Amino acid sequence: MPAKSEIYLSRRERQIMDIVYARGKASVAEIHDAIPDRPSYSAVRALMRILEEKGHLRHKRVRNRYVYLPTRSRRDASRSAVRRLLETFFDGSTEQAVAALLEVSETPPSDKELDRLATLIEEARREGR
Repeated sequence: MPAKSEIYLSRRERQIMDIVYARGKASVAEIHDAIPDRPSYSAVRALMRILEEKGHLRHKRVRNRYVYLPTRSRRDASRSAVRRLLETFFDGSTEQAVAALLEVSETPPSDKELDRLATLIEEARREGR
């Protein structure tokens, strides 16, 4: 299991990762320009270095600047985050997590969404998950 510092992301770190995932890659200047309630350029640079130390970003040199890329796909990162969420708040229970999502949702799921959920549940039953 990764160390806690590798798992936990601050609000600013999450904002940076969202921008990098949306763009595929980004320089410190591009992040600085895109981040809400913009901190200083040096603060963004420090946060990106921290994200690199935590293993979320890597960099490559392009001409005279560093370009940062995520170390894993957004899908892999989101799956890992959901697993941590399940363990942390729902004792690993998918049922409890889905019930909580349905309770807090602003709008009820559409028929299409309910059909998709039913299909996923049926597939899980067949696969013995």
